[in-house]
Amino acid sequence: MDQHHIAFVINDVARLFRRRFDERTRSFGITGPQMRALVQIMRFPGINQGALADRLDVEPITTCRMVDRLEQANLVERRRDPQDRRAWQLFLTNAAEPIAQQLQAIGQSVLNDSLEGIGETDHGAVMAVLKQIRDNLNRAAGDAANVTPKVISNG
Repeated sequence: MDQHHIAFVINDVARLFRRRFDERTRSFGITGPQMRALVQIMRFPGINQGALADRLDVEPITTCRMVDRLEQANLVERRRDPQDRRAWQLFLTNAAEPIAQQLQAIGQSVLNDSLEGIGETDHGAVMAVLKQIRDNLNRAAGDAANVTPKVISNG
């Protein structure tokens, strides 16, 4: 298959972003996935575990264990959702705030490094194309959800 296919390039870029971020945050003593969970909770205070699992693209049970560990490390706290007694909302603790600020700075540094030598015009064009791709894929996912599956018979 063509290694220059846009989907492969996008995947490689995302993987390299994660790798560079993980290299720069290794000294924090928590895993890359835990780090990404902290970032999502920082960006979306009050997110529930199901939505966090979706954002991290992992199974809900994986997210539950990850949040358990972050809670034991006093970085995340669960609070009952006032709208749904069965659900828990997730928030960073005060102890996590300085880590969250460092994560933002590291993330910005990785982003700045990745954009070195790319002008504003090119950056704007790439962002417009990527947003259109995202919108197309989201629309396709919505279209696929509305399609009734056909049953294939062996007879």
